[in-house]
Amino acid sequence: MLPVLAKGLPGRVRLQLGLPSSMSVFRSGLLVLTSPLSKLSLRLVPILTSAARLVQDTLYIHLQPGLSLTGSAQPRSTYVPATSEVYSLINKLYADAGIHRHLDVRVLLTNILNQGTSPPVLGSVQNLSQPPEVVLTDFETRDGGQSNPVKQRLERYATSCYSCRPNLISVLLYPEYELESNDGELSPQQEASVKEEPLQSYSDVVVAGTFDRLHNGHKILLSVSCMLAENRLLVGVSDKDLLENKLLKELILPFEQRVTQLSEFLVDIKPSLLYDIFPLFDYFGPSITDSDLKCIVVSKETLKGGLAVNKKRVENGLPELTIHTIQLATDPQRARYEEEKISSSSMRCRLLGTLLRPPRKGLFPPPHLYVIGLTGGSGSGKSSIAQHLVRLGAFHVDLDHLGHDIYMPGGPVFEQVVEAFGTDILKEDGTINRQALGAKVFGDQEQLKTLNSIMWPVMAQMAKEKIEEAAAQGKSVCVLDGAVLLEAGWTDLVNEVWTVIIPEDEAIRRIVTRDGISEEVARLRLQSQMPNTQRVKQSHVVLCTMWEPEVTRELTEKAWALLQKRLKAK
Repeated sequence: MLPVLAKGLPGRVRLQLGLPSSMSVFRSGLLVLTSPLSKLSLRLVPILTSAARLVQDTLYIHLQPGLSLTGSAQPRSTYVPATSEVYSLINKLYADAGIHRHLDVRVLLTNILNQGTSPPVLGSVQNLSQPPEVVLTDFETRDGGQSNPVKQRLERYATSCYSCRPNLISVLLYPEYELESNDGELSPQQEASVKEEPLQSYSDVVVAGTFDRLHNGHKILLSVSCMLAENRLLVGVSDKDLLENKLLKELILPFEQRVTQLSEFLVDIKPSLLYDIFPLFDYFGPSITDSDLKCIVVSKETLKGGLAVNKKRVENGLPELTIHTIQLATDPQRARYEEEKISSSSMRCRLLGTLLRPPRKGLFPPPHLYVIGLTGGSGSGKSSIAQHLVRLGAFHVDLDHLGHDIYMPGGPVFEQVVEAFGTDILKEDGTINRQALGAKVFGDQEQLKTLNSIMWPVMAQMAKEKIEEAAAQGKSVCVLDGAVLLEAGWTDLVNEVWTVIIPEDEAIRRIVTRDGISEEVARLRLQSQMPNTQRVKQSHVVLCTMWEPEVTRELTEKAWALLQKRLKAK
């Protein structure tokens, strides 16, 4: 039985709807909110909870307070004035939707009319990027049932406003409101606090951000900007140098992908605006030279940036922009190492340990053994991850240690290395001086290539033997742990590549402390290795050890648990 349909809904209606007893059955949906604005703020949480049980991806929300789905006339969409009350409601709607992480909520602003816009006649059907499969509403019939005439009017209303999937399903939600006896009416004190002042609007508005993995904080910022804009919204998207200091910058989506997601969202929520999206390589962009701009939208943490823009505009002989500051939305489900606000960095933190792309079929691993290739740069904390994986039950193959062993006299590469690099790399006891050898190949690509051509095939063969040993012991997971796993092309030996990353400054600090070398030497060492961005592009799972050891353990256990689920699903 679906709780969302619980209020007096007979079983035969549930069968007619064809809804199984599952949490989410439609990929996309349209939620038509008909409650008066004065009540809606108190009802949002149960309404969204009910909708989240039926929609698993995109949920469009259409505000039409006072809409009646009873009577003989077919209801039509009408404009809702853009007031501070509507502004606050939309902000609250996105904030309340934060607990439903699977939902991509989009509040449609097509019928929200700001004061500077001449109202055109509503009536044309707006195309949506994800046409709804179901239309939901908070409208309630007196008998608490799924009235067919009401549902038919709802379906006709939805299809007269927006492009929907064929065979659109309609559902009256009947959420379980947890309200006082006044049935959602605001108290006199609450009524007094509600402001219905018209929202000031401007012909041209500018806003900027990284806009990585659009979240509800972004959506508040962009929705406010769209409500304020009458004709054009200028959107700066940070790129290149502006991304260097971002947390987990390696996981930021490419510029083109961020722009595609941003454009889709903006055109969905308000297609009437002209959107001018541009790459932002510094903190100002065209905001300090565009004479048509009237307003800049910032958050509390970027207010200084807005003030700096106005200072530059004055220097350029342009009038200052009106600065509109939005409040930051708090994240109700943040981990202790994530930011308190809803942020892209927290979204990237949640990707750690998860599968970023489909696993590959290794060319070598035995059929009943799953091989993880673990890699990472110097100082990344790869060894600590490996230790946790061993504790969890993985068979560990330390390729770096194998590489040290094969240099020994009588080892598989000893004579070849001495022949290629000369006897001056030998110590007095006849063993290879790895520091002397390193000095010969460091910074010399040809010499390094020669050494690798000797080392890597032998190490690959030894790795295969170790993998076979793991299979013989009945292990289910083998971790092939090597700093040069990707450079050496050993990915054919593994099913997944797991990469450990760390900010460069932290890696340098660790290397200096561990090896007793200067910061300059540590930096040169890192620069000689494959950059993290390149590693991540070839990785299936990414981990990070920049927080306290307990967090590293938790992230490793998360990655391991998700791996076990994948193995069971095979």
